[in-house]
Amino acid sequence: MASIRREIHTTAAPADVWDAIRDVGALHTRLVPGFVVDTKLEPGARIVTFANGMTAKELIVDLDDHERRLVWSAVGGRLSHHNASVQVFAADDGGSRVLWIADLLPNELAPTIAGMIDHGLTVMKATLDTNAGR
Repeated sequence: MASIRREIHTTAAPADVWDAIRDVGALHTRLVPGFVVDTKLEPGARIVTFANGMTAKELIVDLDDHERRLVWSAVGGRLSHHNASVQVFAADDGGSRVLWIADLLPNELAPTIAGMIDHGLTVMKATLDTNAGR
């Protein structure tokens, strides 16, 4: 099973970062605008439309306010298994560390998914840094 682990640092406070992440229906407006162009909520899930036209149904597995951790699982499509999490940690400088971990099968899709995660985190960092302190 492929496992992808990426981390960014943002100047935004942990509470602000978590507030944007936990708003699971607002990926396209609050967290990764332009990378995600639409998010529709269903009971227990969201349908995410990416800028490249790809859509994914993501089951919301856990939303843990205490740990500032969101877990989801993409279902359908070419992936036979997908489980991912994003967690927010306080950084020493008052900003935040954001950790994104994804486990998936088949392994051959790891480079594609890693590229999407890298792009998403670049947009996330820019969005969070721009909105820090507002």
